[in-house]
Amino acid sequence: MALQRQTSTQSCSELLEQFENVCANRDISKQLNSNNQASAKHSNRIIFEDVDDKDVYNITAAFLDQNDLIIAGRVESRDTELSQVIFFRQEGEAWRPHPHYRTYELQDPFMTRIKGELILGGVRVTADPMNPKHIISWVTEMYRGASLDTLKLFLTGPEHMKDVRVVELAGGEIGVLTRPQGEKGGRGKIGFFKTNKLEAITAQQINDAPVFQDQFVAEEWGGANEPHLLANGLIGVLGHIASFDSEGDRHYYAMTFAINPQTMEKTPMKLIARRSIFPEGPTKRPDLVDVIFSGGLVRKEGGMAALYVGASDAAAYVAEIPDPFLEYEQL
Repeated sequence: MALQRQTSTQSCSELLEQFENVCANRDISKQLNSNNQASAKHSNRIIFEDVDDKDVYNITAAFLDQNDLIIAGRVESRDTELSQVIFFRQEGEAWRPHPHYRTYELQDPFMTRIKGELILGGVRVTADPMNPKHIISWVTEMYRGASLDTLKLFLTGPEHMKDVRVVELAGGEIGVLTRPQGEKGGRGKIGFFKTNKLEAITAQQINDAPVFQDQFVAEEWGGANEPHLLANGLIGVLGHIASFDSEGDRHYYAMTFAINPQTMEKTPMKLIARRSIFPEGPTKRPDLVDVIFSGGLVRKEGGMAALYVGASDAAAYVAEIPDPFLEYEQL
């Protein structure tokens, strides 16, 4: 199937203007928070307890594991970026660490299922031995198993690459999304390739994957957070796009687009959420106030979806939004 051709590369500000125009025509824009900004329908902060006053953010969507509803979250103190991934289960109105699952020395967890197996991933960082608060390298790691208590490491990605993701395709192949930086990717571009099985994926393949050259303007960046196989065989990608402003503050937005895995065609991106549609909350630093990091999306009946995000590197939220993948399934 042929996808809509992208005629120009759109910046964060252009995508944000389109998002605000869409919101103006929905009930979402009529629910105002204390700053008179649009807030999402049924948008709530997720409460995590028993974490010793540490922050929990950049979470996965809630998923089932052995009959428990689980959220994996990045847990760290406010003054560091050295973190752990902890699995939480819901107990009443709060989420508490699951007593039977190990923690991982990772950041920004993600999960999916491939051929019936649970895939968990995250970013392992290396700190400068002379300055432990300074991160000098990072890699994406992925683990696989029948459940969270049987996970084993199967893939370590290239140095200095976050946001590597995998998805099972309609024909049984594996789609791999990448995010190089530097000479090939600038501040961060999205790449894609296919392979026959998880065991065949290597760091070199990930490095060599072709990237979408027209997706981000040179000063901005983005990445894939959670790919979904859609009913028509396309890949619906939940991701983020980000920019700096003139003061050096960061702005991160949740976005989606679709890929035809057979032709490498893709749709233009669209924003689906920004920080101001969620309730106010803490921030790790002043330059991170306007930041959300897409964690996962659970599609629901009735044309809606639950969007899970980390916010301002200090908290986590869930909001009910219109299912952003429905329009891609009509292509």
